[in-house]
Amino acid sequence: MMEKVVLGLSGGVDSAVAAARLRAQGFAVYGLFLEVGLGGTEAAQQAADELGIPLYVAHRREAFEQQVCAYFVDCYRTARTPNPCVVCNPLVKFRALTDYADEIGAPYVATGHYARTGRDAQGRALLLRARAEKDQTYMMHRLPRRTVARCLFPLGESAGKDETRAAARDIGLSVSEKPDSMDICFIPDGDVQGWLERHGAACPPGNFVDEAGNVLGRHKGLHCYTVGQRKGLGVAAAGRLFVHALRPETDEVVLSLEDVFEKEIKVRDVHYIAPEYAENGAFPCEVRVRFSRRSDRALVYPEAGGARIMFEDVVRAPARGQSAVFYDNDIVIGGGFIC
Repeated sequence: MMEKVVLGLSGGVDSAVAAARLRAQGFAVYGLFLEVGLGGTEAAQQAADELGIPLYVAHRREAFEQQVCAYFVDCYRTARTPNPCVVCNPLVKFRALTDYADEIGAPYVATGHYARTGRDAQGRALLLRARAEKDQTYMMHRLPRRTVARCLFPLGESAGKDETRAAARDIGLSVSEKPDSMDICFIPDGDVQGWLERHGAACPPGNFVDEAGNVLGRHKGLHCYTVGQRKGLGVAAAGRLFVHALRPETDEVVLSLEDVFEKEIKVRDVHYIAPEYAENGAFPCEVRVRFSRRSDRALVYPEAGGARIMFEDVVRAPARGQSAVFYDNDIVIGGGFIC
């Protein structure tokens, strides 16, 4: 009897190819479309029909708005930079997958993410970086270990998106040339400022100031800027200006002629997929402070509810609210929100 797996089927090329590979491996694949009020059900159903798998629609609009959209708004109102996928994955997306898997008796869940899983010498589940350049584990570091233990990532060994599209063409899937989705699924046009303004979450205009507090001009609202930004400031100066800090208490954006570099940062709400790393105090690792391939060597000092991170070399513009994610080579240890 074939083992069941519930796969998140979005209607895009990654999840469709993931489904096809699982079927080829002998799994009974059940598609799940996460309906959060953004449309796309028809595209997911078409992909399911082409693949010959059933599709279940999980209605999670209320949870998505409360857990993800509200968090997104709160971050901008308090001058933080949000990671909506980091929050959505454990609280909405993978929760819907595991809920449905439990309902139908499926031991596994799967997605089209570029990530891998494994086991350590003690048999404990590990989340691992993908082989491809497009590694998405940064966005998945808050998954519970018990969820990681059930995950299958068929694209984890892929060379990248070109290989995935080629596989879709070989299978004859109509999504093979479908454009990639936007980074923020609920802002498909990429206009974050416009979305915040339409949802009544835009911050008021205020002053650009230098580090001494001297007014340099007026800005459009804190939601339009992030630490380290150097474009679109519209302020004349003797050299290139950088956003040095955001001050929500005074609605000020601090500008500096010096770029922003930090040797030490703190993080809050730390979640460990592999808590054994922190059992004996400080541990060395690599840290990503944003969604990119770059990581920097550091020592992490666990503290109550958070951690202090000391980098070997300075890192550029770690933004308040972004995630700092810890790695041991390919192993995802965990991470927290920069504070």
